Amino acid sequence: MTDNRNTILAVILSGLVLIGWQYFFNIPQMEKRRAAEQIQSELVKPTPDGGGTTPQTGAAPTPSANAPAMTQPASTAPAVSRDTAIAAAPRVKIDTPRLAGSISLKGARIDDLSLVQFRETVDPASPAIVLFSPSGTAEPYYAEFGWVPASGSTVRLPDQNTVWQQEGSGSLAPNSPVTLKYDNGDGLTFRRTISIDERYLFSIKDEVTNVGNAPVTLYPFALISRHGTPKVSGYYILHEGLIGYLGEHGLQEFTYKKIDDTKEVKLDATDGWLGITDKYWASALLPDTNAQVQARFSSNLVGAIRTYQTDYLENPQTIAIGGTGSANARLFAGAKEASVVGINFPLGGLGGYNRQLELNHFDLMIDWGWFYFITKPMFLALDFFYHLVGNFGIAILLVTVLVKLLFFPLANKSYASMAKMKSVQPQLAALKERYPDDKVKQQQEMMEIYKKEKINPIAGCLPVALQIPVFFSLYKVLFVTIEMRHAPFFGWIKDLSAPDPTNLFNLFGLLHFDPTVVPVFGHYLALGVWPIIMGITMWFQMKLNPTPPDPTQQLIFSWMPLIFTFMLAGFPAGLVIYWAWNNTLSVLQQSFIMRRNGVKVELLDNLKATFSSKKAESKT
Repeated sequence: MTDNRNTILAVILSGLVLIGWQYFFNIPQMEKRRAAEQIQSELVKPTPDGGGTTPQTGAAPTPSANAPAMTQPASTAPAVSRDTAIAAAPRVKIDTPRLAGSISLKGARIDDLSLVQFRETVDPASPAIVLFSPSGTAEPYYAEFGWVPASGSTVRLPDQNTVWQQEGSGSLAPNSPVTLKYDNGDGLTFRRTISIDERYLFSIKDEVTNVGNAPVTLYPFALISRHGTPKVSGYYILHEGLIGYLGEHGLQEFTYKKIDDTKEVKLDATDGWLGITDKYWASALLPDTNAQVQARFSSNLVGAIRTYQTDYLENPQTIAIGGTGSANARLFAGAKEASVVGINFPLGGLGGYNRQLELNHFDLMIDWGWFYFITKPMFLALDFFYHLVGNFGIAILLVTVLVKLLFFPLANKSYASMAKMKSVQPQLAALKERYPDDKVKQQQEMMEIYKKEKINPIAGCLPVALQIPVFFSLYKVLFVTIEMRHAPFFGWIKDLSAPDPTNLFNLFGLLHFDPTVVPVFGHYLALGVWPIIMGITMWFQMKLNPTPPDPTQQLIFSWMPLIFTFMLAGFPAGLVIYWAWNNTLSVLQQSFIMRRNGVKVELLDNLKATFSSKKAESKT
């Protein structure tokens, strides 16, 4: 009965591992784009260049005259190159240690941004990551700020076609803000002062001076607009799309498909932020924490192009004759570095903008997942050791040792119980001989032996159970944190967040072809050096234990290392290195505990038995 129970338990554990891998880690089918939908109702109308839609005032059932409907579908105009679009309008250069780009004086949009410290590939000479691009390009993505008039007002306000003038000269750089000016000719003068820090934060101050003949009521707004449905990684454990944390409404996440179905979500909130996130990069509007805003997430069809937008509208300001109104806004546009975004963790951690600006859970811009209480400590430990040794691969090895030490008392009890179980194997064999036809009696006597020797029959599952949350948290950290992107180890591992680039099936590069492009089963022909090392260490760990008497168990444990070798071949190299190192430590730890409990370490004997049996089979 015990053998059957162990067999069932082994089958269930193996099944859970395989199912969990398919559910959480295997790339799901990319969502098919939805069929073209009707243009959104009169609630929102797009701007003439196919750009972002101006947020409405709460009193206006339709947009103001300053935001008329499009004159033609955006899809009729062919996309131009990014360089052509940038050169089409006068600009103010952006020059910081981490950002390069420009602000268009036409519309005063921030629509040209590149992340100079991050490259498309591990080659440092590859192009920098492009975040924002102007309207008219293949993938427009930009931020815009301004004012919306009250319902029925005919006041002329700057829009996406307005050409602003720069006061003074010079580039936008840390400690060197720029000021833009526009005079509407009817008594209103608009000034916009834009400053930037050394990381990814823009601060925008809008001022309106009224020297006209009547007061004017205006609503400050800010928006981030993205045209076209972006390509996403498609992983279940990662959110990509629209995101925000809006006061009492909490975390809001909308995938592109979800917002396509919903069309629009509006929420009134104080102390919030909202934006659009990719795997490693993001942009977000950060209004003053005490500002009451009407936040909106929306998807709109402009011609044949789907546009996505996050925006907010603040309370109105009435600017008296001779008076001045002002509004402050902030924009985050850059890489989701934990030290910049911040980690909100009870035991401390990286504050970043989350603490510096007293934002509401801005650390959730990084998708730590449901098990953040495991994932965040894992990242903090890796980051700590990285700053000590300067290599994330070595940091993974050190964290693995630390985890082993933390769980040593539990693992010690588990391995000790396993060692005792081996020591009573002769007694269990004698029971089968004594009661060959009475399974109930065998079970009763077996439980008495376990009770007498203080043996837990399922203790062998504990080391695996302890490893699962560590495995998952490390996978999550490797997958979502930009710190791991393009982080090298040694030798051929140039990116710990990517699979091992070597491949057994082309003799590790000696044959010049890619086996993974083979139809049907090419996906399974990716087997690098580190997955092979991991499989060997797992095989050694299995051989540390005596061969199970049950044929089903023998089959499962014999094939498990090979299954895991192929299964983990497509996982990040850092995770495979962790697993191989953890297996090695487990073999050493279990061997030590077995010797201490007076149990023979049967690793060498089992290896000899394996090869001798295979040799005998080959002779017959």
